[in-house]
Amino acid sequence: MAQLNYHHLYYFYITAREGSIVKAAEILHVTPQTVSGQISTFENYLGTVLFDRIGKRLFLNPLGKVAYEYAEEIFASGHELLDMLLQKREQRIRTFTIGITDAVPKVLAFDLTHPTSIKFESTRFIYKEGEFDSLCADLAINKLDLIIADRNLIPGSNIKAYGHLLRESGLSFFASHKQAESLQKGFPHSLQHTGMLMSGDKSSMKHSILAWFERLKMSPKIVAEFDDSALLKMFGQEGLGVFAVPSSIANHVSQRYEVSCIGETLDITERYYAICSERTSQSDIVRHILVNARQTLTKA
Repeated sequence: MAQLNYHHLYYFYITAREGSIVKAAEILHVTPQTVSGQISTFENYLGTVLFDRIGKRLFLNPLGKVAYEYAEEIFASGHELLDMLLQKREQRIRTFTIGITDAVPKVLAFDLTHPTSIKFESTRFIYKEGEFDSLCADLAINKLDLIIADRNLIPGSNIKAYGHLLRESGLSFFASHKQAESLQKGFPHSLQHTGMLMSGDKSSMKHSILAWFERLKMSPKIVAEFDDSALLKMFGQEGLGVFAVPSSIANHVSQRYEVSCIGETLDITERYYAICSERTSQSDIVRHILVNARQTLTKA
């Protein structure tokens, strides 16, 4: 029966993490030739290469990326085991991994999960951010326990998972204090030809706002688009345009970025979902997140 050589795996893991044999050698306190030899031995044993070599740089190929993900989990578990034994704990640390889509406001994700992280203080929560489809793929292979997203699974999806509504909210529009007074009068028509800062295509909010403007026969000027919501708000803070956020986080945005709300609407609603697999659907952690969300579920 073939056996995995963890010594070779560790050399591969450090090299993949650093992206350089020279850097890996420095961390491992060996020569670059030793690192290169260990990786070659490992690849020969597996009968496949794990890196694409371009010049002096190493890039993980698709198989190498999978191997790296496994190695990362293996050595993380090893550190956890060592820590448990040194501290003479008789119970394994439980982990729970939550994926958060790029479009979900981080303060909202915090509000939805923070009470649960306090209640289950002996659990190590791991948060990962990414695109919806990528996170769903990870959920399907049990790399994630839960996804918090701004959309639900499409009916008939191949993924065996369940979507639960966590929060529903209208939209609030913000501008710098200097701009706010004139824009508050006659909102939303005051936004006609006004510079707007919009979320990128990853967010459903952008398309909802554009459709709303079209229904109102308005044509605000889109000044810029952002995938990073924090950067968007910073530009708004400096008076470079009006931006919208879910009304459920309006107070936080007003205080954090020192901007003024110029108006809100219920004609556009943002919905946020918890998506869990069959494996975790009955988890006590998932149940607590759902119960907590339902208790605070508001439609602004």
